[in-house]
Amino acid sequence: MVETFGFNRFSNQHRLDLKRWIQGVVSSHKTLFTVLWIVTFASVFLWQKNIVDGLNIFRRTPQRPIPRLRPVAFNLTDFGGVGDGVTMNTEAFERAVLAIAKLGKKGGGQLNVQAGNWLTAPFNLTSHMTLFLAEDAVILGIEDEKYWPLMPPLPSYGLGREHPGPRYGSLIHGQNLKDVIITGHNGTIDGQGRSWWTKYRQKLLNHTRGPLVQIMWSSDIEISNITLRNSPFWTLHPYDCKNIRISNVTILAPIYGAPNTDGIDPDSCENMVIEDCYISVGDDGIAIKSGWDQYGIAYGRPSSNILIKNLVVQSMVSAGVSIGSEMSGGVSNVTVENLYVWGSRRAVRIKTAAGRGGYVRQISYRNLTFDNVRVGIVIMTNYNEHPDEGFDPKALPILEDLTFQGVHGQGVRVPVRIHGSEEIFVKNVTFRDMSVGISYKKKHIFQCSYVQGRVIGTVFPAPCENLDRYDEHGRLIKRAPSPNITDIDYDF
Repeated sequence: MVETFGFNRFSNQHRLDLKRWIQGVVSSHKTLFTVLWIVTFASVFLWQKNIVDGLNIFRRTPQRPIPRLRPVAFNLTDFGGVGDGVTMNTEAFERAVLAIAKLGKKGGGQLNVQAGNWLTAPFNLTSHMTLFLAEDAVILGIEDEKYWPLMPPLPSYGLGREHPGPRYGSLIHGQNLKDVIITGHNGTIDGQGRSWWTKYRQKLLNHTRGPLVQIMWSSDIEISNITLRNSPFWTLHPYDCKNIRISNVTILAPIYGAPNTDGIDPDSCENMVIEDCYISVGDDGIAIKSGWDQYGIAYGRPSSNILIKNLVVQSMVSAGVSIGSEMSGGVSNVTVENLYVWGSRRAVRIKTAAGRGGYVRQISYRNLTFDNVRVGIVIMTNYNEHPDEGFDPKALPILEDLTFQGVHGQGVRVPVRIHGSEEIFVKNVTFRDMSVGISYKKKHIFQCSYVQGRVIGTVFPAPCENLDRYDEHGRLIKRAPSPNITDIDYDF
């Protein structure tokens, strides 16, 4: 009993001493604890802010959630569809779309296209609709052009891109829509374009060929997890649309012999994301547009706030990612990052000409990789295709505020070719962190004319003399003798 009392007294005294010690430490270090608390709070705040800013670095492109679940779902077979590759399913698609259109106020509906080959003529979508292509589902466009409706020319083009007058519509079409989703388990939309390409080369068509998918004057569009292939003309053409997301889409056409089969053509579009796609086609992988000469100037709808990221592209005829040449309404605030271009004629290109008007500005390229590409970066101002003789040759485009950072690759003949002119000067171009393995050991492989800008830090191969040189810390090393030096060699 005495031992227990002594032990308890010792324990109580120990706890009392420990409590006093803690109070003393806290009291004597109150200021330190306060400072540490403030620093910790500030660090967490800044860390969270950086994370949020990093995730929303392109917050100029608003991320509006698009509903993925519809209250009602139909199968194409419910409307008489037959997926044997022979039966025409146009009426089945039309009946299904009409049924979904009646459900708009209730959230719309989903049309499931099951496994099979579903031959059809062009048909229209409706608002609040999900078109879902199951695995091994293939929507086949009928090859006979008499089933393809004629539509008025696009107002910002003035006439058909290939012929005056009307143009063929797209296989899957939509106008003045809201909340449309095309998705699936990597099902396919196949335009069976080979007959169109042959007739085009043989000059047997009297109207401009139609795209595979075209959505016009619409908003809140999502296209994901599908394959688009063998389009008669441009593959995916959003026209004057807002809030579009295209992700995990594979786009295919032969790299030779499939003329004008661009992958994705954002045209006078605003707030758009294109991500995680594979594109191998017979023209530009992506071509950002905004109208053609005087018609595009009059229409006046720019393409702006566009993010393109995480793409693999092959284009042996044209370029991986292009801006123009039809850019008369203007193109601005475009970011291209994490782009891999392989086995191609050009990697990234801006193309325009006198008569276009408009502007291309605030364009940022980051983390580009070129693999076996003839010309890496191209800016050209003499792309002289015009709709008719009514264009104004004094309508000169503005090219300015172009940034290239983190450009790498191998097997490139000409890493950079910037071909400005006395009338169309290329302004404020920046190169930073560039190292491209070249396949030609000629002297002039970083080519420039009529361009003003800067090189920051290490750039290989040696940049042209038109550009000012800065070190990694932004300190001027050497001022360019003249931005007007011309050093363009198209022989290699």
